[in-house]
Amino acid sequence: MKRLFCAASVALLSACAPSSDPAATGSETPVAADESRPVAARVFTSGTIYTGLGDATVDTVALDGDGRILWTGSVDDLDSEIATEDAEFVFLNNAFMYPGFTDGHAHLLGIGQRELTLDLSNVSSVSELVSRVSAEADENVDASIIYGRGWIETGWPEGRMPMASDLADISSERPIILVRADGHALVANEAALAAAGITADTPDPDGGHIERDDEGNATGVLVDNAMNSVWALMASPSEDERRTAYVEAGDVYTSRGWTGVHNMSVNPQDAPLLQSMSNDGEMPLRLWNAFDVSGAGIASGREYETDTITNRAVKLYMDGALGSRGALLLEPYSDRPELTGLSLMSPEDLSSAMADADAGGYQLAIHAIGDKANRRILDAFEAGDYGPGLRWRIEHTQVLAVSDLARVGALGLIASMQPSHAIGDLKFAPDRLGMDRLAGAYAWKTLLDDGAVVVGGSDAPVEVGSPLIEFYAAVARRDLQGGSGEGWHPEEALSREQALTLFTSAPAFASFMEDDLGTIEPGKLGDFTVFDRDLMTVPEPEILEAKTVMTVIGGDVVWQQDN
Repeated sequence: MKRLFCAASVALLSACAPSSDPAATGSETPVAADESRPVAARVFTSGTIYTGLGDATVDTVALDGDGRILWTGSVDDLDSEIATEDAEFVFLNNAFMYPGFTDGHAHLLGIGQRELTLDLSNVSSVSELVSRVSAEADENVDASIIYGRGWIETGWPEGRMPMASDLADISSERPIILVRADGHALVANEAALAAAGITADTPDPDGGHIERDDEGNATGVLVDNAMNSVWALMASPSEDERRTAYVEAGDVYTSRGWTGVHNMSVNPQDAPLLQSMSNDGEMPLRLWNAFDVSGAGIASGREYETDTITNRAVKLYMDGALGSRGALLLEPYSDRPELTGLSLMSPEDLSSAMADADAGGYQLAIHAIGDKANRRILDAFEAGDYGPGLRWRIEHTQVLAVSDLARVGALGLIASMQPSHAIGDLKFAPDRLGMDRLAGAYAWKTLLDDGAVVVGGSDAPVEVGSPLIEFYAAVARRDLQGGSGEGWHPEEALSREQALTLFTSAPAFASFMEDDLGTIEPGKLGDFTVFDRDLMTVPEPEILEAKTVMTVIGGDVVWQQDN
């Protein structure tokens, strides 16, 4: 694998092919230079290129020196349309090119940190989690805090979340903090609870929940705002540590074929850092940043935009996550009738935030998973009489009352959804919600049919962050082993063309970049994702077997598969 951030690196996989060479161009006879023809700096050819315009394909794309598309079509017509005498030719070798895949919802810093810290995403039981954390503690004896992330108890033989008592034998002195995959819950050991001042007498904070045993003692599981006192124990990463994590995330994401990320919950202090990394060639991805509202105002972030970074949004939170029972529901949880979830923002505060965003001219990206949280957004947007031109987004749009589904498109709100959530969550969602409420859950197809713009993302590091997994989940609506289950609503699966728009033209629209991105056509930027097989036709299981061949951003090959 190679990380390639400069145009000159294209020479590693291409050759200069003057148009007078029939073998290089496919032309039967040389074509004389014609100064009236547009001049290509780079030509991608010898593959199947899906333009994103319906099911149209071409085999050749020519770009100018600024990385914009000059022309698309058949190589047989190339020399009659484009001057290619000095162009570099990039040969796809029968691979399949698509408009650049954009992850419409991810947390880039967290992706990098996941690669650099204890990853618990593959843990399959409480006992395995304890073993992994114990080994980490033994290996890092000088670490003042033992930290890991990624566990999810779904399918564990113990049938429960881990607790402080499970961690007691690992360390009684060093805090242990282990974050659930969704980032909305964690388990802390007794040392961490004591350091954070959490006792049996500690009340639940607003927007948070402390799990307790039958005697009222904290079990170690903290949900949403109840995590804050434990988070305070961890020192904020230094700028060098954040830079390292961002570089790692950029490497991982370009290697998977992503060309862009809608980067959520960004700390405003990272705006100048990301600008510096972009200018220095350390951050190749095209970023649309949504800042954490608790930080500095959005206006300061706009000072740090670049050709590949847009800072025009604020991220808000209405509720927590379904798995940790923090999603705000209209009716109680089916498996915990004493709970209805957590409200992280009141309707009054939401209305005020919407008014501020409208006046300030910035976008809102609002996290909402439960049906009550989603309804609050719809009601506030409708009451404020805001128009579709704002392109505000509901992040996750996960569980809606059936009667609310059509309102999303009618109001002009964007549904930012993560297909992999469905194939994971639907293993426990029937327990949380019951069968009736699943009719309005993960309803991508219905939302599209009702006129909503649906943006596809991954929510990594909550999920893996693979465009192939997300594409597969959208079209198959089955788990990675091909399984389904009661309440999965297979009628919500998408066609291949619809799924492609989720990761190409829809995120371009949501970021006000539809004139530059989302399809392969003249005038747009040369952001391309190349896989070794045809995602539009192969059997569904084979989507997951595809390999990234090349990632192209602004006409430059930033990653390529080793030969």
